[in-house]
Amino acid sequence: MTVADPEAGYFQAVEEFFVSRRGDPLFLSNPDWLLVRKWRRAGLPLRVVLRGIADALDAHAHSFARERKVGSRAYCANEVEAAAERWQRALALGSEGALDLPAVLLDFAREVESAPLGPKGAAVAPTLARELRARATPSPLAEIDEWLRREEATLLAALAADLGAARVEAVERAVEEALAPYAGRMPARVLAHIRAESRARRLLEAYGLRRLSVFHAESEVARSAP
Repeated sequence: MTVADPEAGYFQAVEEFFVSRRGDPLFLSNPDWLLVRKWRRAGLPLRVVLRGIADALDAHAHSFARERKVGSRAYCANEVEAAAERWQRALALGSEGALDLPAVLLDFAREVESAPLGPKGAAVAPTLARELRARATPSPLAEIDEWLRREEATLLAALAADLGAARVEAVERAVEEALAPYAGRMPARVLAHIRAESRARRLLEAYGLRRLSVFHAESEVARSAP
């Protein structure tokens, strides 16, 4: 199935990878979807989650229980957590191939300053760009991501006000159309999370901006890698 919405694509990719490694189809339970939502909300790149799932299933294949198929993504939770810890250590240590956090924050600052913003967006942009530059130093990942989340919410409110009710409603209709194929498959909390992320991305794209997120920046780097 072709993924029309990248936010839903994260969930679909986890589902398809798990099913392909498990060897036969498995209907996802509500706890399964909520677990993937937890990984997404924690900002874990897709490649990190898939690495953890692969590690868990590889270990199961060599265990005494290998004749029994893994029945839930919860079985993979510990290995995903371990993969996440390795990823965060690599970011903190600046390991080769890891994301350069200060450079990402400086890129965000330049983009915010050069974007063709409306009056409300332009009012918040200088302060945001200044703070992005001030934080462009080695810092704890969780602290930076939480701060970026708050700043993005402020920026999104300004952008939505500049766009006006009619254009925001058009964005929200487009989101609903893109997510319609998933409406009957996912719990309400998961769908609400995807809806909010898709709306944020589309509002920012209206002004040529990316998500203010270490997770999204890291995912872009991973996609562009040879």
